[in-house]
Amino acid sequence: MLDIGALTQIANDLFRELPTGGQWPTAPTRPAGLTLPQPPGAPALPANPLPLATSLSATPPFVVSQPAAAAAVAPPSAITPRVLPTQAQTVDPHGFNTTVSPALPHGGGVTQGVPEAYAAGLPAAAPVPTDGALPGAPVAPPSTPSTPYYFLGEASGWPSSAATPAPVPTVPDFAVPAGLDTRVLREPSAPAPKASAAPQYYFTESATPPARGTPAVPEGRRHFDVQAVRRDFPILQERVNGRPLVWLDNAATTQKPQAVIDRLAYFYAHENSNIHRAAHELAARATDAYEGARNKVARFLGASSVEEIIFVRGATEAINLVAQSWGRQNVREGDEIIVSHLEHHANIVPWQMLAAEKGARLRVIPVDDTGQVRLDEYQKLLNDRTKIVSVTQVSNALGTIVPVQQIVEMGHRAGAKVLIDGAQAVSHLRVNVRALDADFYVFSGHKIFGPTGIGVVYGKREVLEQTQPWQGGGNMIQDVTFEKTVYHGALARFEAGTGNIADAVGLGAALDYLERLGLENVAAYEHDLLEYATHLLRDIPGLRLIGTAKEKTSVLSFVLQGYQTEEVGKALNQEGIAVRSGHHCAQPILRRFGVEATVRPSLAFYNTCEEVELLARVVQRLARARN
Repeated sequence: MLDIGALTQIANDLFRELPTGGQWPTAPTRPAGLTLPQPPGAPALPANPLPLATSLSATPPFVVSQPAAAAAVAPPSAITPRVLPTQAQTVDPHGFNTTVSPALPHGGGVTQGVPEAYAAGLPAAAPVPTDGALPGAPVAPPSTPSTPYYFLGEASGWPSSAATPAPVPTVPDFAVPAGLDTRVLREPSAPAPKASAAPQYYFTESATPPARGTPAVPEGRRHFDVQAVRRDFPILQERVNGRPLVWLDNAATTQKPQAVIDRLAYFYAHENSNIHRAAHELAARATDAYEGARNKVARFLGASSVEEIIFVRGATEAINLVAQSWGRQNVREGDEIIVSHLEHHANIVPWQMLAAEKGARLRVIPVDDTGQVRLDEYQKLLNDRTKIVSVTQVSNALGTIVPVQQIVEMGHRAGAKVLIDGAQAVSHLRVNVRALDADFYVFSGHKIFGPTGIGVVYGKREVLEQTQPWQGGGNMIQDVTFEKTVYHGALARFEAGTGNIADAVGLGAALDYLERLGLENVAAYEHDLLEYATHLLRDIPGLRLIGTAKEKTSVLSFVLQGYQTEEVGKALNQEGIAVRSGHHCAQPILRRFGVEATVRPSLAFYNTCEEVELLARVVQRLARARN
């Protein structure tokens, strides 16, 4: 029987026989002849990809130079603390150029929230040449770039130089492609002609009038490189029924960029621990990551303090928390709760439950025939018995953008508290809770390119401090005896037990990603894409759009004469198109328009004109078959 010493000797002998002379290879080598699938126009992967430890994040938690694509992790003796520049050019393992920003205060995180202290053990960055640009400015790479924040042109901030000007591609106007008649849409086998062979779906500053049915492009708008954005979302390379996935179910859940996926992997590989309760290193890392994510949410929403941000499982739990904590404490028999006709069931049922328990009354703001709330009728509902108003900012079923600023102001004049459900809004519209002045604001992480199972309650600090907790347990107490429990102050008292730590960190990474794109730029692109999709669908015989408010975003609910919504959904699925068919957990508003269900394509910034053209072609084909 071999002992440990003998086994060690055998292992050492085998190691010396390796072809590397006893040295393990520093980076894996792709087998000869292996070709990985690449999106059209994407740069080739390097022959020797980065080692796992180096390629962990799509936006690495360290800075590397252009030649680093084949570099190996330095041995421990060569590791030096990282010095983060104000802004530096990086290259991810797939060759895409990105920009990292300075470390943000509170929590120690850099881009994607990887704590700087923990990234310090990674290789120091090689200097990046600036071609005479100001220190810290991004540098134009030798080939056509995917520029910072995915925008092309001089406005992107790339330095220009007489010797090596940054390339600026020529792109057409964002408009209906030349020659396309939406009344006679072509089948996939005969695609509609394009205006040019250049990339189609950018914004341009050209003054050329747009084609019929599309909005004019505002002067000065920068180009939006949707193809570069799409490369950040690995699931968009999936195939369904042999066809490329077209994800048009974004109102149900959004897809996740590689940066979010990698941040989750990094947390579980390097930081996983419970938080707030231990003195060991991993507890400190996990706590920094979790609280760093809270800080990012506070900044994203414009909150005045991180102590106004509560992590929950999603918008549904967020509304239940407010109803069962503030509501149970403050609503009495005879009081009134106001919601709108547009609400998701998650913003109806918790208030019904509270009203039944307390003997209160639920009242409903009606909508007009376009699907917009009627402020005149809302004013009539407000009175001194109104305790809380809870309304959506964007309808999940219709896409209507509700005038929440006015709703908050009117509710406060009546002495009521106001909750805004932002689940469908935060990925499309800039939100500042201080300017909005809502008492509560809630949203879900999976609606904003983050993980499922994580969400946020914003509450004004003075309101939270006067509110008792809903759930009891660990982490929310200062002291417990069998006679009495003393709770923590605002924030901690509402997070009983072990929270969803990793997914909170992943949400922080999603917010980082969206901020780098620029929410205003995302909103502009999505608005024009919605206008184009509406233009394509509205002339299809037998198709009725449900929800036509002047102010709306990214949702196209419709019914098609002669078809159940499930039939349309299945037909679209056969072409690889994912949409939602059903009542969308919003039965009252659909019944207001005389339907029980709709087909609901919903858009995000990674969708393209080609995808909505395919949607329209399939629906047109269905319409011709039965009408």
